[in-house]
Amino acid sequence: MQIKVIKGHGSGNDFLLIDEISNAYTFKENNRAELARLLCDRETELGADGILFVMNSGHADARMRVFNADGSEASMCGNGLRLVARYICELYGRSEAVIETMKADLKVSKQMDLFPDVHTYQVEISPVQFELKALPLNLQQPTLYNERIKELSAELRFTAVAVPNPHLIAVVETEQLQGDIQKQLSEKVNGPNELFPDGVNVSFVKQLDHGAIYVRTFERGVGFTNACGTAMSASSLVTCLQEINPFEQPITVYNNGGKVQCVVHKIAGEYNIDLIGNATYLYEAAVEVNLERELVEISNKRELTEQQIYEKLQSEAQQIISEMLKG
Repeated sequence: MQIKVIKGHGSGNDFLLIDEISNAYTFKENNRAELARLLCDRETELGADGILFVMNSGHADARMRVFNADGSEASMCGNGLRLVARYICELYGRSEAVIETMKADLKVSKQMDLFPDVHTYQVEISPVQFELKALPLNLQQPTLYNERIKELSAELRFTAVAVPNPHLIAVVETEQLQGDIQKQLSEKVNGPNELFPDGVNVSFVKQLDHGAIYVRTFERGVGFTNACGTAMSASSLVTCLQEINPFEQPITVYNNGGKVQCVVHKIAGEYNIDLIGNATYLYEAAVEVNLERELVEISNKRELTEQQIYEKLQSEAQQIISEMLKG
């Protein structure tokens, strides 16, 4: 089977995009998981955090399905959605669209460049749920807001939220970022455990300046990643709930892959978040795949030059992170 792919990234969170709208591909359900495990393997020439399948929708402009590198399906991915937003807007010659995801139809749109000549898109992150059963998190209480979980840490306070991916978020100090605690508790809640039977994304958040935060995420099904779009969105929401940052104003979110902006909205007691960031293409390629023999052969690879521009943004972001964490 030959498949055309575009490799791209949002904030360094990289994906292989497969277009099922323009191409006559038909995948069985188990094929999607197998493709993700095979193509996303970092030992291969491709390697990625996941695959974005772009499909026809019965009511929206397109449908997105996201499969992580371990073959599990994610209900949403903010960084991946930006790539899909760009692909669909360029495919149909539009500046905005509606993308069907597992839990909701989400508005996406092209925006002014976040950094000179960096393709920038805004995507809606919703729905937002605080009920522990939405994650799920097995505690004898309905929600968890800035509270301790004794099984995980005696000092950290966590907030649990689904957007709709499940997130466990702690606002921390620099020393806690520099230690091993995030790795230890993340591996615990993403292995066999009674608290999070389906695993959870774990983010540590540090306020850098007024309206600026740093987020580091251990992503379920991936591990530590350069960035996680729904995690950055959920983390921004948590800082607004804790009155660290204001609602309705842009929050600059720095991550190991660069930076984005988030705007948290509260309307009639409901929350949603705008996630604004890059959608950068790395290359296009044709891939010959034999799933039975687990073989991948790449041909007609065309490297693009967008990453060279993005690296300027990334370098600036990393310098700011380094300076602010020192301070």
